[in-house]
Amino acid sequence: MARTLTQTEARGFIAAHKLGHLACITNNEPYVVPINYIFTEGEIYSHSLPGLKIDAMRAQPRVCLQVEQIEDNFNWRSVVAYGAFEEINVPSERNDVLGKLLAEFPLLTPVESLLANDGGAPDSVVFRIVVDRLTGVAEESVKELWKV
Repeated sequence: MARTLTQTEARGFIAAHKLGHLACITNNEPYVVPINYIFTEGEIYSHSLPGLKIDAMRAQPRVCLQVEQIEDNFNWRSVVAYGAFEEINVPSERNDVLGKLLAEFPLLTPVESLLANDGGAPDSVVFRIVVDRLTGVAEESVKELWKV
């Protein structure tokens, strides 16, 4: 049986997870990519190498992040966080956020690792999504609803 998640459930769900699908617009088309993130105080934080998604978000900062947990066809949850992309350029804030991200995700991505070994790694772009709306849906089988 499908149901809408409360705001408290949606916030808790997105905070408990670390991988989502970022959606933005580039060349008038949707573009969706997986990202690692942290969620705190109504904001999603992440970082990326420069590229298509960063260019897209700089051009059109309205984005969303979809996070899901799927057990099977009848037991799943999905939350979408809508908001605005903001690049973090103030050095102290950038270092603070990057430190939190690296504490949560201590290994660099394979691309960053390869570039770092060649000495040609470009600076990561550190950014936030200021969330202004959360929606969430869950499909729960009748069996799950009877659990105490």
